Amino acid sequence: MAARDPAPPTSSAPSASTRRQTRETGRFVRATPGSQSLERGLLILRAFRPGATLLTNAELAERTGLPRPTVSRLTRSLVDADFLVHDIERRGYRLGLVVTSLANVFRYDVPVLEAAAEPMKRMAEGERINVGLAAADQLEMVYLESVRESRRGVFRTAARGSRFPIELTAGGRSYLAGMDREAREELLARLAPRHGPDWRALRQRIDRARLDIGRDGYCVASWQPGLTVVAAPLRGPDQMLYALSIGFHAAEHQQAQLVARHAPMLLRLVAEIGARWTARARAMPPA
Repeated sequence: MAARDPAPPTSSAPSASTRRQTRETGRFVRATPGSQSLERGLLILRAFRPGATLLTNAELAERTGLPRPTVSRLTRSLVDADFLVHDIERRGYRLGLVVTSLANVFRYDVPVLEAAAEPMKRMAEGERINVGLAAADQLEMVYLESVRESRRGVFRTAARGSRFPIELTAGGRSYLAGMDREAREELLARLAPRHGPDWRALRQRIDRARLDIGRDGYCVASWQPGLTVVAAPLRGPDQMLYALSIGFHAAEHQQAQLVARHAPMLLRLVAEIGARWTARARAMPPA
């Protein structure tokens, strides 16, 4: 009886290939499937927002699109793990203290935010303008640092973690401009269903902002009435993409003049923060 050919050795080529793709593209790539249960549990946590700090199972089901029985099982597990706390009297759930700890870990692990905060605050106070640094979280932008003008002349740091639309704002559009083409198109495809027949005109404005950044280094948008924002993308030494923005109050007849005044400020701030980040990275001991 003829001997069988030996079985081919087990190959790790797929995992090596995905690791190589991750290095080459800067985007996380893995061939193994994710955990659906974990993804659903994270949807529950994402449902909590400012103004929605206590949610019932019914409200969580409505916000996540998950079936009520599934939500009930997930909230039970999240309470057991202390990610959620059950309020017996109000019959709802709120985030547990562990979320605060995780936020502190994030900020400790991203020292570039501390380096950016001082020049942002100095410019906001000196010019009486709003200055923000943000990054994308799925389909929204999230403020990582924000110094905002007060009507009383007192400047305060706005709540970190505040969210705003990617597709409608100067900060979001500048972030899109800084992404690689494939990742940008994937994100835009996810945003398009939100706007139905209005998407075509909105997509043109997004593309125009990208062209403006390529030509001038910044883009302009007025998402909130009376507030004009100029924004630019910048990439940190951690290779994370950010959007830096300056916002100022402007009547329609003043907008062009004020953009011409504030856009150079934005570009100088981009250069200063970039220089600070580079100096900080060079001062770090080698790994």
